Amino acid sequence: MTSVFAWGGPAGGGTIRSRPEDFEVEEILGHEPTGDGEHLWLWVEKRGHNTVDVASSLARAAGVHPRQVSFAGLKDRNAVTRQYYSIHLPGQDDPDWTAWSGSGIRILNAVRSSRKIRRGRLKANRFRLIVRDLAVDHDKLQQRLVSVREHGAPNGFGEQRFGGNNIARARALFAGQLRRKPSRHKRGFYLSASRSLLFNRVLVHRIADGSWNRMIEGDVAQLDGSHSIFVPEPDDPDLSGRCEEMDLHPTGPLAGCGESPVSGEVAVLEREIFSHEADLVRGLEQFGLRHERRALRMAVRDLEWQQPEPDTLRLDFTLGQGSYATSVLRELIEYDIST
Repeated sequence: MTSVFAWGGPAGGGTIRSRPEDFEVEEILGHEPTGDGEHLWLWVEKRGHNTVDVASSLARAAGVHPRQVSFAGLKDRNAVTRQYYSIHLPGQDDPDWTAWSGSGIRILNAVRSSRKIRRGRLKANRFRLIVRDLAVDHDKLQQRLVSVREHGAPNGFGEQRFGGNNIARARALFAGQLRRKPSRHKRGFYLSASRSLLFNRVLVHRIADGSWNRMIEGDVAQLDGSHSIFVPEPDDPDLSGRCEEMDLHPTGPLAGCGESPVSGEVAVLEREIFSHEADLVRGLEQFGLRHERRALRMAVRDLEWQQPEPDTLRLDFTLGQGSYATSVLRELIEYDIST
C-alpha cells in the first residue's frame, strides 16, 4: 500500500510489537467441535512460533504424519495467538495431551469432534493491539477511530503478506529463473503475494478516487461476513443504502484464470492496472489460479480504545477472515515495528 488513506492519514506515530503480548489474536471459528469423533481439537496458545511449526510439533507429540494435523488459518509468529488445531486419531484413545505444552506453546483445552478443521474455514479474528511510544494529535486520532468504527477501513493486504522478497521470487518463478524449484509451501507464498500486490494496486486507485466504499458502474458486490458475490442490478434502488450500511461491499480482483465478472469502468480500471504487471498476471494464470473477488472494504467490529498511559494506546476489534489488523492501524497512525 502507498501513502493513500481513506480517512485523512495517520494522526501521529507509535511502535507496535514491542513484545509478543502487545499483539494478541484469538481465532473465532464460528462453529464448535461436536464432542466425540475421530478428531482431537486442541485450543492452543502460542508465542514466538508460526502456525505451521506448531502443527509439526503437535504431529510429533501425537506420533502422526503432519498431514493429520489441521488448522484454519495462519497466525503471526511475533504475537500471542490462540487458535484451534485438529489431529486425526481414528480408533485411538485420547493421548496424554497435557504433556504437549512446551516453550512458547500451551494447550488450553482439548475436545473430540467428528470433523476436522479445514483451512480457510473461520469466521473472524479478535485482536488486541498495544501501541507504545505514542505521539499523536489526539483530536485527529479520535476522528480516525470513530470513522473506522462507523464506516470501516480499506481491506488491503498487510506488508507481512509480501515477506520482503516474495514478489521478486514470484517474478523469477514465472520467468523460470529460480535455481531451485521452491517447495509447494513457498510457491504458495509467492503466488499469494502476487495476487495481493495486484489487489492492493486496484484498492489504492479506488481509495484515491473515493470509490473504495461505494458501488460504481460495473462493480461486483460481496455480502458482508461471507464469500458470496453477486452482480447487482444497475437500477437496484436499495444498493447504495445497503453499501452505506455495510451490508455489502464493492470488490477487487484476485487475479487468475477465467472471466472476470466486472464490467464498465471497473473492468477498464482493472485491465489497465493488470497491464502494468502483465508478468504476474500471466504467471498466476500459468499456475492455474482461478479469478476470485475480495471485498475492498472491511468492517471493523466492536472497536474499542483506551489510553492506559499518555504514550500508550490499546485497541480491541474484530475482523473477518483474511483481513489484516495492520491495515486498520495504518489508517490511524504511522507505526514502527519494534525489533
